[in-house]
Amino acid sequence: MEKLATLASAAIVVLLGTGLAVAQATPNSPAAGAMSTPSTSTPPPPAASGAQNQSPAAAASQPNAQPSTPPAASSGQQGTQSSPPAASPPAPAPSESAKVPEVKNVTGATSSDDPAVKPGEWPRQARDYANTRYSPLKQITAANVDKLRVAWSFSNGIPFGQEGAPLVVGDTMYLVTPFPDIAYALDLSKPGAPVKWSYDPNPSNIALGKACCDPVIRGWVYADGMLIYNLLDDHTVAIDAKTGKEVWRIKMGNVEDGGTMTMPPFVVGDKVFVGNSGGEMGKIGWMAALDVKTGKELWRAYSTGPDKLVKIGPDFKAPYKWMQGKDLGVSSWPADMWTHGGGAAWGWISYDPKLNVIYYGTSNPGPRVPAQRPGYNLWTSAVFARDADTGEAKWAYQFTPHDQWDYDGVNENVLIDLPFKGQTRHVLVHFDRNGYAYTIDRATGEVLVAAPFAYQTWTSGFNYKTGMPDVVPKEQPLPDKTIEVCPPDIGGKDWEPAAFSKQTGLLYVGAFNLCMQLTDKKVTYIPGTPYDGMDMKRSAAPGGNWGEFIAWNPATGKVVWKIPENFMVMSGALATAGDLVFYGTVDGWFRAVNASTGKVLWSQKLSSGIIGDPITYTGPDGRQYVAVLSGVGGAAMVEKNQKGFPARGSTLYVFSIDGKSPSSGPGQLTTEGAGAPATPTPSGHLGRP
Repeated sequence: MEKLATLASAAIVVLLGTGLAVAQATPNSPAAGAMSTPSTSTPPPPAASGAQNQSPAAAASQPNAQPSTPPAASSGQQGTQSSPPAASPPAPAPSESAKVPEVKNVTGATSSDDPAVKPGEWPRQARDYANTRYSPLKQITAANVDKLRVAWSFSNGIPFGQEGAPLVVGDTMYLVTPFPDIAYALDLSKPGAPVKWSYDPNPSNIALGKACCDPVIRGWVYADGMLIYNLLDDHTVAIDAKTGKEVWRIKMGNVEDGGTMTMPPFVVGDKVFVGNSGGEMGKIGWMAALDVKTGKELWRAYSTGPDKLVKIGPDFKAPYKWMQGKDLGVSSWPADMWTHGGGAAWGWISYDPKLNVIYYGTSNPGPRVPAQRPGYNLWTSAVFARDADTGEAKWAYQFTPHDQWDYDGVNENVLIDLPFKGQTRHVLVHFDRNGYAYTIDRATGEVLVAAPFAYQTWTSGFNYKTGMPDVVPKEQPLPDKTIEVCPPDIGGKDWEPAAFSKQTGLLYVGAFNLCMQLTDKKVTYIPGTPYDGMDMKRSAAPGGNWGEFIAWNPATGKVVWKIPENFMVMSGALATAGDLVFYGTVDGWFRAVNASTGKVLWSQKLSSGIIGDPITYTGPDGRQYVAVLSGVGGAAMVEKNQKGFPARGSTLYVFSIDGKSPSSGPGQLTTEGAGAPATPTPSGHLGRP
């Protein structure tokens, strides 16, 4: 494919509810307040065959979006602050009752609140059980978001991909670095946000040679006064959140055999749920429940194998016939290949309290060469619904039967209540790597909507009677034969989580606009070594841009508006009651967008690419802050040869209106405890073999 094309702008807002482009910018000029790194590549080829198929009949009306007049671009200068004169006292925090113009909920969708979570806190990666990434805070609105400035920052010094979201509980922020997985607690009540404590778990260096795609960690969780997270070397640890002392540490697998852990744990009641990575090493995927107080394993369910291992029993009700039968986790594979069949559970978990069910996805089958494993390869590239207490499967649905392109099903499942064809349906919304967005009845697994949200050529449509995609024959790879298919192995989107706005009823997601040249090579399984077989070369799909940020209607399966980006959008999204959505790009632009119109209101260039997940919280001073980690890595490294690709980094940026905080202001501020003798620490990760 041709190289990346020159974009008219990184922030052309296209409203697609009626199929009309309603805002356009001239080449290399700001549009709707956005800024970007210019692209200097040649135009892309014509669109490939197998165009995106039509979505089902609309069940809700599209918003009547209107064009907006682009505002002047924000300064975009890193670290800019407006400091008051030395004699002026700090300005009070804005009122939490800041007026936000009435916002139309275009779908009527809602989601349940988690009453245990205070409005100004962020105790788990997606904030709530439903994985909405929505905050009720609204001091920061469309009227003042262009005044955001850096309030303070913190560098963890680890130059790997920064993929998690900081957590805030009370007056403390909690962070965990990529390998060697060091935890920090920062005091938000004092100037400089000094470190309260740090914890070095000393993971095994062997893990560095086993991790697939950068030695990252995708999140951590606060529960029962503890910070709980997974280590790359297949352990789960719990740390006392006040002291930083280890409470328990449990070995979940053998890193020597290729098992690793990168997913964010998820806590419900007295249980913490964790899953594994390592599918590319031929490890069988699993999900386990641990006792939150002791770490004791309570149950474990596998992704492949006989029903007993998969925990499929009499309560299991498959939504479609091809997923009904006994021991399909064995019979849908060649003999014994399920024993190293992948299906790792390295993504997100969500929870429905009324059903007492957790939802999570599984990764690609192994090896990635489909000719070596004929069959549906259940239960890989799928979603499971499991009883949270017993682990017994209630239902499962395979997004990509006999996955031939590495389309993991691990992406987030956002739980909402959606008016659909005259009824309110309790659904999950899932943006899959295969380029389709699914709206699924979360009680039964029935697919209500399945429509492309990203450019794809591997299907010609979706069959609602069978629940299966219609695969284009020429897009199926064969050993030693090169094909071109869209999307690529990293998908129409990767693990980066979407957000749902209770105000607009829409979902917001960072997406890719990519294809790949794919060549399969047969492989042999050797424990602890890569079990892969795919050679890929990724490039931009028609349009030339590598990424985009979109608003999605889950009832109609339609893009409402989109913002093209030169680089991939691989950060999570954040939606707030201020009618705002935040996201970041691989080349380091952090943006705030009007959630209703898609108008980019503010942009700030950070020191490295953004692949972490932004959050917002209320500080001890009563002020609303927005925080995000900057540090490119992980799958974003597929763009490392693109002009404008940033250097590695490891910095947390925290923003407020005018940059005001206890860490900024007139006079000489200092960090409490700075200059005192350091407390002796363990020898670090080098001290463990």
